[in-house]
Parts: sequence; structure tokens; C-alpha cells
Amino acid sequence: MEAVVAVFAVLFVLCLVLGAYATVKAVGAAKRGVDRTIGQARRAVEDQTLRAKSFAQPGPAGELAQLRLTLRTSMRATQDALYAGAAEDESLKESIALFERLSAHGHELDHELKRLESEPDRATLAERLPPLRERTHRITQSADALRWAAHDRARRFADDDLDSLSAQIGVEADALRHWTSAEPASGTPAWGEPSAEPAPGDADRRTPPAATRPDPDTVQDRSRPAITPPGRRPAYSWQKKSRPESTT
Repeated sequence: MEAVVAVFAVLFVLCLVLGAYATVKAVGAAKRGVDRTIGQARRAVEDQTLRAKSFAQPGPAGELAQLRLTLRTSMRATQDALYAGAAEDESLKESIALFERLSAHGHELDHELKRLESEPDRATLAERLPPLRERTHRITQSADALRWAAHDRARRFADDDLDSLSAQIGVEADALRHWTSAEPASGTPAWGEPSAEPAPGDADRRTPPAATRPDPDTVQDRSRPAITPPGRRPAYSWQKKSRPESTT
């Protein structure tokens, strides 16, 4: 009895542990989903704010907002392209490592641009804009190069697969039309068509010799009527006898 109670106690403890583990995992997954949704919403709001500032604020302040928006858009598009392609192409892992290093420079530049948005001295801000513009251009150019290289690689793989598929379909189509390769020879008639020229010896078999041909004048007696009268027609065993007509 004590052994049964111990087994049930162990099973109960295991159920509690498994339930707690499943709860923690579910809460963690839900928290990550909420954080991801909040992060996406925050980025969308910040991008819209930068876009509005780039149009509403002229001068260096508007250019700073435009630089940040360009940097963030390029880096985010490259990150999505590389991580999506790495799931199918293992060679993109090295490109992701390079992008992570580039991303560190991008985050540093974005923080610096964000700090300069609250700079009250417009003259100092205008002096710092050219090197910031150059850094933004270099980082976005590198990110765009990685992104377009990944796109070209994926398109090249798709083209190669399409070429191979087209070749296989062509072979299959030729196999389905195998009868067209067995064309009859020029002198051999197709099935159901009469022969254009009789084969050697066919003329002797088909046309009787002139000596054995019956004379057309003797085949049919011209004095014999063309239609045999009813009384002279031959009677057959399967025919019914004619009944005499009633005189009443």
C-alpha cells in the first residue's frame, strides 16, 4: 500500500513540474509575442514621426530626420532579406555576420543623429551634417549591396531551377509524343490508306491474265431481261409462301 501511495505521489509531483514548465514556456512565448508586437508598433510610430519631421522641418533638422529614416529603412530591409534567405541558403550566414558588424555602426550613427535632433545651435548642426551624411551613405550603400546580392542569388537559384524544370518538361513532352518519331516511310502507306503503287507480284495476283478474262459480250445475254419476273425468281427455304388473294 505504501508503494502505491509513493508512486501516486511521484506522479503528482511530475504533473505539477510539467504543468509549471508548460506554463512558463507559454508565458514566455506570449511575452515575446507581445514585445515583438510592441516593438513593431514603436518602430512604425517612430518612422512616421521621422517622415513627418523631414517634410515639416526645413533645414538641418529636417535633413537629420531624413538621414535617420533612410538609415533605418535600409538596415531593416537588409536584415529581413538576409534572415529570410538564410533559412534556405546556408551560405548567407557569413553575410549575416558581416551585417551584424555593419549594424553596430548603423546603431551608433542612429543614436548620434537622434541626439543631434535636440541640438539648439543650428550653425553647429549644419557643420556636422556633411560627415554624418557621408557615414549614412556608406552604411546604407553597404547594406543595400548585401541585400541586392542576396536577392540576385535567390533569383539565380530560381532561374536555374526553372531551366532544369523546363528541360525536364521538354523531355517528358517528347516522351508523350513518342508516336511522332515513328513516321512511316515515304513509300509505305499509313494504316487504313490504300497503297499508291502495287508491290511486285501484286499486279499478277489482282489482275487475271488476258487469256482467262471472260468476254464482256458473253457475260450477260443481251436478250435476257434486266429484271427477272416474279414467277421466275428462285424460291428459298426461308421465304414464306404467298397466300392467294381472297375473291370474296
